[in-house]
Amino acid sequence: MSTHAPFDERLDRLVNLDLGGRGVEHLHAANRERQGASPIGAAADALLAVEPGATVIYTTGSVSRAWISPTIGENDGPAGLAALVRTMSLARRTLNVVLAEGTLIEAIGKLMTAAGLTVVPLDKARIACADKSLLVVTLLPFTTDDAKARVEAEVLLDELKPALLFSTERVGRNADGIYCSMRGVDFGAERARIDHVFDVAMERGLPTVAVGDGGNEIGMGSIAKAVAAHVRFGDARPAGGAGIGAMTKARILVTAAVSNWGCYAIAAAMALRTKNPALLHTPEMEGFLLRRGAEIGLINSVDGIVDPNVDGVPLGTHVAMAELVGAIVRPALR
Repeated sequence: MSTHAPFDERLDRLVNLDLGGRGVEHLHAANRERQGASPIGAAADALLAVEPGATVIYTTGSVSRAWISPTIGENDGPAGLAALVRTMSLARRTLNVVLAEGTLIEAIGKLMTAAGLTVVPLDKARIACADKSLLVVTLLPFTTDDAKARVEAEVLLDELKPALLFSTERVGRNADGIYCSMRGVDFGAERARIDHVFDVAMERGLPTVAVGDGGNEIGMGSIAKAVAAHVRFGDARPAGGAGIGAMTKARILVTAAVSNWGCYAIAAAMALRTKNPALLHTPEMEGFLLRRGAEIGLINSVDGIVDPNVDGVPLGTHVAMAELVGAIVRPALR
């Protein structure tokens, strides 16, 4: 057994505490059995296997109320990804490319800046990665058109040649081709079809890591039976047809009660492996990012309000979770 394994398992148990009652503990059990080892540990190993300076494609963001405005995004996902991209930048000086809806790029970019990353165009990001002068990230829009998604995905992968793809809290289409909310509502309008990028990446054998908390996200196709059995509307939507479970798979899937927490745990496992406490996501940064998200206008999607609470869970709990995640690995960093 790896010396990291006990810490990885504690991180898994911690972030899968089902505070929201969504059935995530069942999803974790199924995923742990599928993976054969700690999913968080496997994710950390995959990220650290990326060569310094290589390109990594990331995605997050959810157009939460497109029938009102396509600029409304939720706060679970962007904060976690901002912390994870920061960690990857410090660990591997990667060329970071984030895919999202064009309508959400500005908001996600502001949160990346809050995490310490400079948002620049792709050509400038390549320069910064080469001279190691900045932690940088590039944000690119992806099509919302089903008919164009496959071709655009292939072109994107051909051009960027990523070493790895990473998704967190990114909805994927179900067996009927519908992008479902946790309530079983079709909310595919104005949504970027980024799950097609991961489908093509899986076909090409590229490393893929995905984080999710509800069963409707990219990566959950890897445990589709568990989603159908244990998640509300996992077997069928209220309007009929297939359940909310996303069909897109990932080589490594990480479940968490809140997707942000999964990202923080992966960062902690990376800090553990490199003996580098600078890679940890801190409680101070957590509070700052979630408050900044509210200033930007990202919503607490469960309650439908702009505030620093995430998925209906109070801000203080998220700050405490960041502290507990760090507390698990800090003894091994001394």
